[in-house]
Amino acid sequence: MSNIAIAVESLSKSYLIGHNAAKAERYTSLRDVVARNVRSVARKTGDMFSGRAIVHGDEVEEFCALQDVSFEIKQGDRVGIIGRNGAGKSTLLKILSRITEPTKGRVQMRGRVASLLEVGTGFHPELTGRENIFLNGAILGMSRSDIQLKFDEIVAFAEVEKFLDTPVKRYSSGMYVRLAFAVAAHLEPEILIVDEVLAVGDTEFQKKCLGKMQEVSEGGRTVLFVSHNMAAVSSLTSRGLVLSHGRMVFNGTSAAAIEHYVQLGNRASGTKSLLGRGSHTAILGARLLDESGNAVRHYTPGSALRLEVSLETDGAAGLSLEAFLLDATRQKLALASLHQFHGITLPDKPGRYCTVLDLSPLWLASGSYSFDLTTSLVNSNWDHYVEDALDFDVHASNPGQQSWDFKHSLGYGAFAMPCLRPPEFRAS
Repeated sequence: MSNIAIAVESLSKSYLIGHNAAKAERYTSLRDVVARNVRSVARKTGDMFSGRAIVHGDEVEEFCALQDVSFEIKQGDRVGIIGRNGAGKSTLLKILSRITEPTKGRVQMRGRVASLLEVGTGFHPELTGRENIFLNGAILGMSRSDIQLKFDEIVAFAEVEKFLDTPVKRYSSGMYVRLAFAVAAHLEPEILIVDEVLAVGDTEFQKKCLGKMQEVSEGGRTVLFVSHNMAAVSSLTSRGLVLSHGRMVFNGTSAAAIEHYVQLGNRASGTKSLLGRGSHTAILGARLLDESGNAVRHYTPGSALRLEVSLETDGAAGLSLEAFLLDATRQKLALASLHQFHGITLPDKPGRYCTVLDLSPLWLASGSYSFDLTTSLVNSNWDHYVEDALDFDVHASNPGQQSWDFKHSLGYGAFAMPCLRPPEFRAS
């Protein structure tokens, strides 16, 4: 008997998008408006009689959300699906959950599927929490007695006992997600599909959910998990699929998938233009410099780590600059702060400035890293926060000026910890 839980073959999904051409034109005549409306009505009438979706707008464009995606997932696999916004992750999950039909290709799935894609998915808003638990169980093919055996566990996990007989339309988004996840995870589906919706919950509940998904996967059931939290993807999944512009560009281990995703973002970003501004400041740009002052994209562990930051300030008093070092999973590893560490604030005269932070040399493991930059009012909130203001790579951890890489060789952590000087031994 085959152990394949999900088989996806040449999957594609296209949507028709309408555009209002009139809004793009500065001047329009009555003749143009009448002609455009006649063409629009004729097209919509043709769509209605042919059974196609009716798309509003003067012009119609075909958008490919997924293009020729193929992969197989075995029973018991824990798979993370990652990619930038608009890469096609949610579209793929909706097809796997049978919410929407593919334009081309086919999907074969073995076993019951429970999905948690959006707040409210699978719930009837007019029914109470209690009634929705039994409704969802029935949809999954479970008998009433089977659902009753799991009922107390679901209620305890979701922490909504006081509101169990209240229509779910009166639930907050957090309560909705807690109950929806509890139902999906406890009613024993063979395949559990979870999208970024868990971000709605609080931190403690997210930890409970990750723990439950770990338990589900260890029980031999298949888990598909979409998240922008690379640390969660790394800890929960063993395999990773990377999507980019509707295509699958990588299929392998979670660690390799995360690395590929980060590298993909680095290549796409190139030289970054840092947009936005705060109330008093705007971070304009950042560069990593070598010891000669040249801009670089790679860092050699143990060498000088110099971060150049360009910014603009209105001269408000008590402004600080901070830099957060993050790894590929966006875990914060270190902090540099002008005010907290040096008692320095930004200049009190309006204008544009450039400064270089000479940071302590670090013995980083190989991989991809980034800096988040922020300005803040001292002892107050951030003024301008820029995520991934600067990306860079480490190719070898290089302790002792060698090419040996302790991370790839031993798999230990993000830092090497060489001694400041070779230790001496004395008889004891």
